[in-house]
Amino acid sequence: MLTGANKMWLDQTIEKVNKKLSKTTRQIGDTIPFTTTNGIFDDKYAADSSYSNGMYWWTNGFYPGILWLMYLETKDEFYKTTAEAIEKKLDNALLGFEGLHHDVGFMWETSAIADYKITGNNQSKNRGMLAASILASRFNLKGGYIRAWNDDCIGWGIIDCMLNIPILYWASGQSKDDRFAAIARAHADKAAKHFVREDGSVKHIVVFDENTGEEKESLAGQGYAVGSSWSRGQSWALYGFILSYIHTKDEKYLNIAKKVAHYFISCIQEDFVPNCDFRAPKSPVVKDSSAGAIAACGLIEISKYVGEFEKALYLDNAVNILKALTEKCADFSEDCQELLKMGTGAYHQEDSRNMSLIYGDYFYFEALLKLKGNEVLFWG
Repeated sequence: MLTGANKMWLDQTIEKVNKKLSKTTRQIGDTIPFTTTNGIFDDKYAADSSYSNGMYWWTNGFYPGILWLMYLETKDEFYKTTAEAIEKKLDNALLGFEGLHHDVGFMWETSAIADYKITGNNQSKNRGMLAASILASRFNLKGGYIRAWNDDCIGWGIIDCMLNIPILYWASGQSKDDRFAAIARAHADKAAKHFVREDGSVKHIVVFDENTGEEKESLAGQGYAVGSSWSRGQSWALYGFILSYIHTKDEKYLNIAKKVAHYFISCIQEDFVPNCDFRAPKSPVVKDSSAGAIAACGLIEISKYVGEFEKALYLDNAVNILKALTEKCADFSEDCQELLKMGTGAYHQEDSRNMSLIYGDYFYFEALLKLKGNEVLFWG
């Protein structure tokens, strides 16, 4: 996909990532990390974890996703067998049910569905179908949206779900039953109408009337404030809508993805590492490398489906983001296990700033391999 100096940069960067991950993955084995402490990954899933409900934690699919990407890249059986071991661990969550949520796509698209796409393992297909069925069951028939979270979050929808609904498109393809995809399209249409603003910025949380589907209010969520622009939310929308286009070929989703992308691109021109919120005060500066990695994946996909004169806008900005992340956020040293630094979980949680996030590592590597030519898409 790239030529000249950019191809040389890409090849050198992937070589560094491979070397880093080869050591890290062998150190942590089949643990399921989320972040690091003093450069060492935790085990989010472990029973003695300091986190609550670690078994159901929404990021638990991203580390096996990294392993499957490494397997595609190297064909080293270690990555395959370790990813398979983690996939089996996640069965406890899949069958536990009560702790599950809207992020089942994140948990099983990059674990079980990745496995099925690469190996043809029928049990992995069954896991993916069960996860898709759980997500479909969260669809509010009256309101036309997939409910986020549990407990008191009645009527809540979030932009993150745009990257969970590809599991529903996949399930329709596997089952030859359009009901899953119909739910995905309905939620995407709801998100397009209620989450994406005229200028291409997006809301994080929208609260709907559960009986009518009317919008009651929006909430700041992990961003700075109501009316601001949480950058990871922008990236969920950017990548999510282009994936909906890929699965449906409905031009409206491509146009929405482009609209969100244009806003995102306009906000990162200073140094190409996104601020956590594009409308937060100038001080303190809070960055989120994960938002850049996710957006880069989406920009690369958009570049594949636009006219010849448009391609460079999306592809060049994806490369600029990845170069900036590599220069300013990536750590290829052998004395720590994290790959990307400068991630932020939520703007107002100061202890979640400037941290390693396993999904940042995943999307960074996914984007690099996209540039290299990897066409195996785990997302639906």
